[in-house]
Amino acid sequence: MKDQIWWVTGASSGIGAALARALTARGAKLILSGRNIAALEAVAKDCGAGTMILPFEATDYAALPAIVRQAWDWQGRIDGLVNNAGISQRSLAIETDFSVYQRIIGVDLLAPIALTQQLLPRMIEAGGGQIIAISSVAGIAGVPLRSAYSAAKHGLIGYHDAVRAENEHLGLKVLVVAPGSVRTNVSRNALNADGSVRGESDTAIDNGLSPDDAAAQMLAAVDAGKREIVVAEGMEAAIADLRRSDPDALFDRMSVMVQAGYAQQMKAGGTA
Repeated sequence: MKDQIWWVTGASSGIGAALARALTARGAKLILSGRNIAALEAVAKDCGAGTMILPFEATDYAALPAIVRQAWDWQGRIDGLVNNAGISQRSLAIETDFSVYQRIIGVDLLAPIALTQQLLPRMIEAGGGQIIAISSVAGIAGVPLRSAYSAAKHGLIGYHDAVRAENEHLGLKVLVVAPGSVRTNVSRNALNADGSVRGESDTAIDNGLSPDDAAAQMLAAVDAGKREIVVAEGMEAAIADLRRSDPDALFDRMSVMVQAGYAQQMKAGGTA
């Protein structure tokens, strides 16, 4: 990846920041995006020279043409895009205000679609490139307390699968990543039923994979030319496997968990 130009969204912390550092170690030049300028500057300092900070609000769709033009003009191309920015959720569907669905689907699904749609024609005209889409195990299987998040992350997989199918023969590679619990602020920043920020982490996330380990697995998958990987362990990896091999068994397990009151426990843990 030496001298390739990579654009990472949600780069201020967690998986995005870890991917930025890993890409830098491979010789890539980076565009780092997010909303927290101070945090982006800290990541850029870790990455050293050859880094551009390009903060923007993910759902400001009207601003995207100018943002994409600025990113592209920085080096005259973009070889890789990481669609990583997102918000999670901790609430039962029956209790969740519709505004939470609008917010999460806007940030987690419509925003990466809008960005990719602006950048895609340029990448194809330039001969292709690589897209990494960060979905979730909750994007493979509907997980309790994640109805909005699961909806958005399922949609993210479907969109990127279609983009891959349409453009792979034109040189565009697409890797969809479904992480389980990774030690990030995802639970702390998750939305409650009323749209408020949860403000605390949970045991499963705190005991999850390190962001650096997750990033290493993702870039190894890029090296191997893979199209989809699950970055998870234990029960979370089993959820992804069951959704494909025995969905009824998974649905039964989820229903039993909720009926047994496990959903309340999941408010303090579980898939990102």
